[in-house]
Amino acid sequence: MGIFRRPREASAATPPAISEFWEWWAQARPTIEASLAASGGGEDAAGPAPGEGLSAEAIEELSRRVHRIHADLQWEIGGADDRAPSLTITGAGDPELRGLAERWFRAAPSGAAAGGWTFHPARRPDPEMLSQDLVLGDHEFDLEYVRLGMRADADRARVHITAYHPDFLFVSEEQQVAVALHVLDWALGEDDVARWIGEVSIATEAPIDSLPPSMLAAVVEQIAEPFSEPAWLTGEGRTPRGHPARLGARFPLHRQDYPLCDLHVAITVPYANANPDRLPVEPSAGALRAFEKKLTKLGDRAVLAVRETGDGLRVFHLYADPDSGVIAELDQLAAGWGEGKAKVASTADPGWKALAPYQP
Repeated sequence: MGIFRRPREASAATPPAISEFWEWWAQARPTIEASLAASGGGEDAAGPAPGEGLSAEAIEELSRRVHRIHADLQWEIGGADDRAPSLTITGAGDPELRGLAERWFRAAPSGAAAGGWTFHPARRPDPEMLSQDLVLGDHEFDLEYVRLGMRADADRARVHITAYHPDFLFVSEEQQVAVALHVLDWALGEDDVARWIGEVSIATEAPIDSLPPSMLAAVVEQIAEPFSEPAWLTGEGRTPRGHPARLGARFPLHRQDYPLCDLHVAITVPYANANPDRLPVEPSAGALRAFEKKLTKLGDRAVLAVRETGDGLRVFHLYADPDSGVIAELDQLAAGWGEGKAKVASTADPGWKALAPYQP
């Protein structure tokens, strides 16, 4: 078991480019609306067209404003077929960008100030698109011919996908993958794809027992249902000193459910009462349970992800919203620990990479 400590790191979670974007948007929106009205709307049946109907200058400026927030963010304007206009800024499934997109979304105007627009930090499900044509490059895919092989993996709480379209025989691997990813996003929405979809592979022959993409949501619902309440996986190992160690990890724990929690926090707590294996016994065991209970009551400001125990220490790993003030609360909680000096260390980890060793 690796009980690790990280230096305290303070960072500005919300970049100034977000407020600058919304200041610009308030001025630019009438021009964008006029362009969309003249062209008949944004996204159409041919598939995602982020700047469809906008002038080259508007596309360039909107892209520049988005990329000032982060160079890898993507944007789309929707609202065809008499639907309210929408603007989506997304990290395209990249967990490191999910927090930025959420902060952009939460800073968006609302009510009358939104001017009838809706804003989204991730691509929304759009089942109607599954019966349309998707144009990628010089090829047009009739999405009604898409079939998905779906393999449920209950141990990992994932559905593994094999995507098939008869035209996959004639197009590049890049186009095959693009079709599969568009279909998954339209069937589930970007966040649920990240939560529940595992491996995605391509087939040039229809998989046995394959289903249309419209059935994917029902399959995912069956996988997700047993995890409606938080569960913990437990395991045992050895510390670097060779003593027994115990591990607990919350599972499944999804980045998308805590989009503002970009900060990894490790709270190292010593305990005074241990058995010969240096694992906690009463009254320390009860005190640790009481301490942990407080960590589980922080709402969406922080989430407890992992606990490691061994060699007289328990390390609680959390992810926290750096703008919420919760770090000061955790400092106070650690300062009140009565069995030695508890330490709180934090570092930016928007991709939740520190959790990778603990995932099944």
